[in-house]
Amino acid sequence: MVRISLKTGGCVKFDLKAFDDNLHRALTGVSNHRTLENFARAASRISERPDPPPLVASTLMVPGYIDAGEVSAIASYIADLDPDIPYSLLAFHPQFKMRDLPVTSRTLAEKCREAAEGAGLRKVRIGNVHLLR
Repeated sequence: MVRISLKTGGCVKFDLKAFDDNLHRALTGVSNHRTLENFARAASRISERPDPPPLVASTLMVPGYIDAGEVSAIASYIADLDPDIPYSLLAFHPQFKMRDLPVTSRTLAEKCREAAEGAGLRKVRIGNVHLLR
């Protein structure tokens, strides 16, 4: 997909759910090892076309699970690969199997943004702002 994106001007979006493997397994049922490995492989090709970026990342800020500490760990991983990889922090809204959790708060979103920037990322944004409480 990275090869196609580089050729066409598109991008590949990775949803990095958690950096901690146990937390990732709790949320998804599988390890994050392959995801992180593939993300690093994709990041190694950014220099072939830095603009528009062929790779972007996002994380869903799930209250009680994905906090500023976890976002900081994810962001540090990304920044070590390339601090200019765009990173979106997405607001959580309870649906499907996680209906008992609250919507992401504005406070949590701001703390996560600060954590991502503090980890060295230069292109951090909060998405789904209309869902924040």
